Amino acid sequence: MCHADKITDALEIVEILKRKDSVDRNIYGIIISGYLRRNDVAKALELFHSLNDSGVILPVSTHTELMQHLFKIDEYEKAFAIYRRMLNMGLELDSVAITAVVAGFVQQKHVSEAWDVIKNMEEKGIKLTRKCYVVFFNELCKISRSDEAINVLDHMKGLNFSVQENMYNRVISHSGKYVEFEKIQTLKRVETTSLDSSLILNEPKGVDCITMSEPEKSFTEHDLQKVCKIVYSFMSWCLKEESLQKCDLYFTPELVMEVLRNCRLHGGAALQFFTWVGKKSGYEHTAETYNMAMKIAGQGKDFKLMRSLFNEMRRRRLSVSSDTWTIMILQYGRIGLTEIALKIFKEMKENSCSCSPNSSTYKSLIISLCGKKGRKVNEAIEIFHEMIEAGFVPDKELLEIYFECLCEVDNVLEAKRCVKKLCTLGFSTPLAYSLYIRALCRAGNVDEALLIAGEVGENDQNTLNEYIYGCLVHALLRKKRVHDALEKIESMNRVNIFPTVHVYTSLIVYFFKEKQVSKALDVFEDMKREGCEPTIVTYSSLIRGYMSNGMINDAWNVFCKMKTEGPLPDFKTYSMFISCLCKEGMSEKGMQLLSEMLSVGIGPSTVNFRDVFYGLNREGKHSLAQTVLRRKWNHVNSRKSLT
Repeated sequence: MCHADKITDALEIVEILKRKDSVDRNIYGIIISGYLRRNDVAKALELFHSLNDSGVILPVSTHTELMQHLFKIDEYEKAFAIYRRMLNMGLELDSVAITAVVAGFVQQKHVSEAWDVIKNMEEKGIKLTRKCYVVFFNELCKISRSDEAINVLDHMKGLNFSVQENMYNRVISHSGKYVEFEKIQTLKRVETTSLDSSLILNEPKGVDCITMSEPEKSFTEHDLQKVCKIVYSFMSWCLKEESLQKCDLYFTPELVMEVLRNCRLHGGAALQFFTWVGKKSGYEHTAETYNMAMKIAGQGKDFKLMRSLFNEMRRRRLSVSSDTWTIMILQYGRIGLTEIALKIFKEMKENSCSCSPNSSTYKSLIISLCGKKGRKVNEAIEIFHEMIEAGFVPDKELLEIYFECLCEVDNVLEAKRCVKKLCTLGFSTPLAYSLYIRALCRAGNVDEALLIAGEVGENDQNTLNEYIYGCLVHALLRKKRVHDALEKIESMNRVNIFPTVHVYTSLIVYFFKEKQVSKALDVFEDMKREGCEPTIVTYSSLIRGYMSNGMINDAWNVFCKMKTEGPLPDFKTYSMFISCLCKEGMSEKGMQLLSEMLSVGIGPSTVNFRDVFYGLNREGKHSLAQTVLRRKWNHVNSRKSLT
């Protein structure tokens, strides 16, 4: 939930866990991380300090993440205060925490303090990783302290860490002083001499050639951003290639993976980079980089290239893992090509001796088979049971999709069979039944849902009600049974189960649809007054409600508030708002949102482009409509590989 920016919902779960005394410090760490992901540093710090004041000792990783974020936004004093608190509490700092502190000190030009931290940890016997020293070195280069950077290289030599040629070159480029050039040459001579001696002393008799293992490589965030900026720029590939050559970087599989991951929305450019870097002398793609390239090709619907990369992996005798097969199954399945996905699944089981389907493989295939496109219910049921027999337990996401599929085709027998099976796998009775009941509600069968809810024993009723409260109210309101919904809310209040954000949002949606704007806004105010924080779904519902009632300015105000105060609009919010604007004859505003989506890294869908294109044509703005069409093809081509 935190990864999906649904922190309010996550906090509701924490409250339930608190009542059961089942909250551990790692859960709070996840919440703080969620706040930082949405750049809400104030709330992250507020929760951090309140937990510390109440005696909860948070993990070192949480302290480190906070420090890293504060350093990034130049809040050095607050970051160092966390560091001092860690020391006072006697927490054992790991290499990641030390790296963050060292980088922070150097960024403040407190180099001696950074050295003190390093040497203090070494004296305590804490083994720092090579990356820690590399980060120290890079930060010193950034502030042009080449003298100290040389000292770091010397220190690394003393610890038997490898020093790459580009590190020597970087110091020279940042200094240009003859005296420091001499120091570097001396260091390199010492390295060469010691390496030659080592080879002579350790060379086995009769061996003519010794193959040296590749030393550990690393890269900085600066290096990554520099490469990404070139890859997804609007230059021709020839110019991009020249710029990449001028970077003079040592490309490692780790760096290539991060570049591909960051540039995946620009699929064509990312795959050209993959091909280019694969031809560089001294570089070899790994199974992981191939997997990422296959995923990007599949997302761009270039299945020919995806399969070609798979065959190339085999030719090069790289490890074809379960993840590799799963990527192909997922990419075909997600667009409804389930026949092909099934063939690949069969091929995997028949031809792959080194790996067999894992939980992700089963999950990807079952979700595809349950989808609206290419739905194959019987095959989904068969593979679901095969997954369980193989010893894999389905997760909540898979179960929700599976139950929903069964309820939509009215396969009650299989749904009930699945509930019983889940109970034998360790799922609690309320949880197993709640998954089924929610699916019935989504399928519009609210009467059956109420009937099934009544079958659960008294001991489990309260817990079940907590799970299904929101979906039952929402389903009743969709059927326009507002009195039944309000009665359900009242009955829940009597047993001290109070409305959730889901319940409030459902009421807001209902009253807006019924043109009862004042009631919808009253519910929104009640929600805030009760301390129930609105989510992205709540704000999106407000925007849609205002638009459907002709209150355009109010809708824009909510959208602008989301962008400035959070939660940030996601793909669904943008899509909904674009659709509403085009229906109201404001397609030019929708066109503006298309551009905004791309600028914040959200890829518009074909439907988004279609809504704006048709809307502009209806409004007689044919020239703008053609511009949108060109943007669409540019976007599509950027995601596909270029042949």
